[in-house]
Amino acid sequence: MIRSEVPWTLAREPFTLEHVGELKSDTTVSVIIPARNEAATIGAVLDVVQIHDHFVDELVVVDDHSSDDTATVAAHHGARVVHLEGVSGKGAAMSLGLASSTSTFVVFLDADVLNTTSDYVARLLQPLLERTTIQLVKGYYERPLHDMPTGGGRVNELAARPILSLLYPGLGEMRQPLAGETALRRAALDAIVLEPDYSVEIALLIDVAQLFGVRALAQVDLGVRRHRNRPLEELRPMAVDVLRAALERYKVDLPSQS
Repeated sequence: MIRSEVPWTLAREPFTLEHVGELKSDTTVSVIIPARNEAATIGAVLDVVQIHDHFVDELVVVDDHSSDDTATVAAHHGARVVHLEGVSGKGAAMSLGLASSTSTFVVFLDADVLNTTSDYVARLLQPLLERTTIQLVKGYYERPLHDMPTGGGRVNELAARPILSLLYPGLGEMRQPLAGETALRRAALDAIVLEPDYSVEIALLIDVAQLFGVRALAQVDLGVRRHRNRPLEELRPMAVDVLRAALERYKVDLPSQS
């Protein structure tokens, strides 16, 4: 069981790129971006990630069966593109990206964020570089919903955080457990198996906490995150994936799916 602890939370300050750069030194970092039909946004994400390119030793985009020009755009903007074959899903794409890279630290980013900033990678790396005990870092942020300044991240607020608060002491303090902005030590990733679908984020969080303790987790403030908001009917299967992963890890015997 996870002991009743809380993750390390870093606010916007204090933070400087110079400080994190000194800590990084010659440590290697892979940035992996799973993408499916994100031709409209992937180029801008890649461009901004490479502004401070000394933080990025490998830049990999995993094309998850896109029917648009995601792969072409990603290659044009400087990424090494690998193609997911067979099963489709975010977790499967993350696994392929991991297998296609070699760096000591791994940073996952989402391809559909409209306002990724050039300090995302450095901010996510900071806790890993400052404390050798930290294994996983999540970004947290405000999530606008349409024209409202907050209200986004409905699966996060209505499914993920409630079940973590009920079943996993300390993990309810993670403000964005489903965040795609995640950094980890490769050694921690090597110790677990990634879920193939949308449940990968909550499963990864629980698995790392169970192996290393909640104090091995950190979260950093990334400001405001803007991306497309999915219609409600698309959120239900996502919530089911999240709840199933959390309940299975709590040893709840769930009925098999036909």
